[in-house]
Amino acid sequence: MRRMRWIQLAAVMAACNDYQATAPAPVPPEATVFSATGMIGATVNQFRAILGAPNGGTAGEQPAGRREINWDGAAAIPFNNRNDFPADFFNTTVKAGAVFTTPGTGFRNDSTLFSEINPDYAAQFLFFTASEIFAPIGSNQLDQLFRVAGQPTPALVPGFGIVFSDVDLADKTTIQLFRQDGSSLGTYNAPVRSDEGGFSFIGVTFADAIIARVRITLGTGALGANVEDISAGGTVDLVVLDNVIYGEPHRVQP
Repeated sequence: MRRMRWIQLAAVMAACNDYQATAPAPVPPEATVFSATGMIGATVNQFRAILGAPNGGTAGEQPAGRREINWDGAAAIPFNNRNDFPADFFNTTVKAGAVFTTPGTGFRNDSTLFSEINPDYAAQFLFFTASEIFAPIGSNQLDQLFRVAGQPTPALVPGFGIVFSDVDLADKTTIQLFRQDGSSLGTYNAPVRSDEGGFSFIGVTFADAIIARVRITLGTGALGANVEDISAGGTVDLVVLDNVIYGEPHRVQP
């Protein structure tokens, strides 16, 4: 009998040892989302105010505030209406802590509403702040990475927002935010345009600087000489971007 009880007790202890406590999944950071279409100015200004005062092109890491790219500065004029806008222009020439990449062939900063690519585009797009807008060439996707302004040092920001022109389809124009380790912080959809102005805004903020990279998807196709927007009888939703607004880039801590 004693031997039987010992075997039973050993079996119970073995079963307990096989049990592995599972830690609760980490709680995802809470995002505050700003979204507007049509008359987007008030929402854009609210987003700016949440991020803080503008730091312009001041080199180096600032304690707080925001950066904003509107593509309209005098330093960019030599690159206007060409397909070779420098990907690091807004970290080297203008110290704003932004570097861009694209699977396409380049970038274009345009003062003609892209009418030099396709004359029909002049009726599709508008400037939010005159008089340049921006798009990748050969792709409808680009990534923005953050750097300490004017340095190659990787950085993180607490918020990111963007003004789009001519969003016609729901859930196709998006920003996807990523941490430094590559994990996603979520994908956020720009609202469909609601009026002839054609502007849409989407912005996201977090309590801390945790955004290392943003993937921007512009509609469903890339600009091209023979590519028409769906609102002009084409088969793809063509979207371009204007103002890009983000929190001050802070260096990644070890």
